Amino acid sequence: MTLLAIFLGTLSAGVGSVWLAALLSFGALGRYTQHMLSMAAGALMATAFMHLLPEAFESGIEPHDLFLALLLGLVFFFLLDKAELWHHGHEHHHGDAPAHGAHHGHTHAASAAHAEHAHHDHAPAGGSWAVLAGDSVHCFGDGMLIASAFVADLRLGAIASLAVLAHEVPHHMGDLMVLRAGTSNKRAALIKVSLAGAVTALGGVLGFWLVDQLHDYLPYFLVVASSSFIYVALADLIPQLQKRLSASQTAAQIAWLAVGIVLVSVMSSLGHGHGH
Repeated sequence: MTLLAIFLGTLSAGVGSVWLAALLSFGALGRYTQHMLSMAAGALMATAFMHLLPEAFESGIEPHDLFLALLLGLVFFFLLDKAELWHHGHEHHHGDAPAHGAHHGHTHAASAAHAEHAHHDHAPAGGSWAVLAGDSVHCFGDGMLIASAFVADLRLGAIASLAVLAHEVPHHMGDLMVLRAGTSNKRAALIKVSLAGAVTALGGVLGFWLVDQLHDYLPYFLVVASSSFIYVALADLIPQLQKRLSASQTAAQIAWLAVGIVLVSVMSSLGHGHGH
């Protein structure tokens, strides 16, 4: 039952986020991108602070150790971002000029997506494969995080799947832009990114087996998942919203941020009766 839930959750988060990104990039939802970013930021922070972290702290492990894991997780994701920017800075010296927001999403392939999109006139032919490779590794990690949440509690797993789906959308939008820069074929770009997204399910299945083996470390897995969500919200999504806007646009941003938080809270209270 848990394994089936993990498979469905990871597949919907991995591939569903790609299709939603395509709708926002190519389709009728294009003008709602900023609202989606605000909502995703709210949903990610609420998932981390109201669900994953409380679940981890209920385990009885020394809070000091869990906070240390949280701090190390945040530093790790920061270094991952730095490595990506440094690597691409050698290829494109000013590829990270914020032409349209800080990055396009998450740590692994996001800065690659941004740099290569900014320089698509002379982007290397292999650039799109580098993005897809980074994407696949990242999706595999997401799958493992979702699996650890499902093993802790089915309700928590469902919330984590939705949070991953939310934070992968802006990231996949960046990937689709990079692939479109290399080829004008939307369908080919969508298929390639969907295949990378499907790797999430592979990570989920392997994660189920690993978490089963390392059950005592489950709270640490949950804390690392939290640090991933907090980092994405604060380092990737919020900076894209930190633009000088009119009062009504700012109010809309805050409203969508609140919608993200409320959605996660409502889902939690609906499922809370199922216990742990």
